Amino acid sequence: MLKVLVTGGAGYIGSHVVKLLGERGYQVGIIDNLSSGSLKQVLYGKLWVLDLKEREKVLSVLKEFKPEVLLHFAGSIVVEESVKDPLKYYENNVGNTIELLCAMKEAKINNFIFSSSAAVYGIPEIIPVPETAELRPINPYGQTKAMIEKILEDLAQAGEINYISLRYFNVAGADREGKIGPNYRQVTHLILRALKAAKGELPFLEIYGTDYPTSDGTCIRDYIYVMDLAEAHLLAMEYLLDGGKSMALNCGYGRGFSVREVIEEVKRVTKRDFKVVEGRRRPGDPPILIADNTKIKEILNWRPTYDSLEYMIKTAWEWEIKN
Repeated sequence: MLKVLVTGGAGYIGSHVVKLLGERGYQVGIIDNLSSGSLKQVLYGKLWVLDLKEREKVLSVLKEFKPEVLLHFAGSIVVEESVKDPLKYYENNVGNTIELLCAMKEAKINNFIFSSSAAVYGIPEIIPVPETAELRPINPYGQTKAMIEKILEDLAQAGEINYISLRYFNVAGADREGKIGPNYRQVTHLILRALKAAKGELPFLEIYGTDYPTSDGTCIRDYIYVMDLAEAHLLAMEYLLDGGKSMALNCGYGRGFSVREVIEEVKRVTKRDFKVVEGRRRPGDPPILIADNTKIKEILNWRPTYDSLEYMIKTAWEWEIKN
């Protein structure tokens, strides 16, 4: 039975990947410091509660568990926070990833799937944006992801690691069975904020900027269902273990929705109206991010199953109501 270690496996995306791994029969180990994750989200595997900066403890887990591949989700992810507190992001995302990679090297583990982001592209000149686009992040969060990708590229060239960096676009939705779902302590994602407004937990939903160069003045994003993203991780893992070469791959559906379009769909799905307030732009937000997903379809034979904004909102809403 293949052993897979998942860092950040108690968080939103990590826990959905752990669930899929467990359902497929993989033996799963999880490292999470529970700073933003939750024990309730961990449905499979053995959990070690520790921080990645504790290299000796991480090394001990690697030597005990002996995984064939490591999936790395642990990190700070809020763009606006990264602008206000960049040092936290460089320390947690870059510094702790280096600690992890050093422990992996000592434990002789060299297959690595990295949770990257479309934020590495900054404001791309080509839409949909291909993996060959220049990396020009415009916020510290995106910068940390680009730095880690460069580290991985250098390690791969030195023959020390095999990796896939999966560049996520906007991840949304909850497990279709309703067992787990979004568990962010800081609710910054648009769909979740809109659902909180629909529930009455927020007095209003603020739109961050209405003067972008888009059809309705609001940002446009490519949304991907969390379980389609989880499937991409398993395919990437299997590809590497079969001898595939290291690379970065976009994870998105190749089409975008504006903030206003998402809000209208949330109102339609929930059958609830709520107050919307137009505010200023947030620092670090590009106008449009849409994936060119040609490469991941060709390389991994990834085929999205739930390419539906309605479905993503519906599963997230059901999770919100349940919890």
